[in-house]
Amino acid sequence: MDLSLNRPEGYLFVRRTSAGSVILSDRELDHSFLLAPDRVVERWPVDNARALDASHVESLLALRPELVLLGTGQRQVFPVAAFLAGFLRRGVGIEVMDNAAAARTYNLLAGEGRKVVAGFILPG
Repeated sequence: MDLSLNRPEGYLFVRRTSAGSVILSDRELDHSFLLAPDRVVERWPVDNARALDASHVESLLALRPELVLLGTGQRQVFPVAAFLAGFLRRGVGIEVMDNAAAARTYNLLAGEGRKVVAGFILPG
């Protein structure tokens, strides 16, 4: 049996998540960040999903997504309604999940060529 490692090409992808970090295709990050198929915005100044508000919406929308995935750490934690409403008013979908689920979903959608942006919240 021939075993070979297939690595996605043409977009940034998540290799692995843990409680305190996310390993991407080319680096390990231990602070909250935003991930799009073509770029990483490091040091996203968020360390708790409950701290997100309407002022944080623009940093995600600046990456021009069709869909936003919000990874809220080890557990799913919903941000305040004003944060979520900021995306709905602009016609951009948003899904809230834990970091591992956000990573799996991001990899699938980015691999399909979708305009997805994931925000990963990590303890600083």
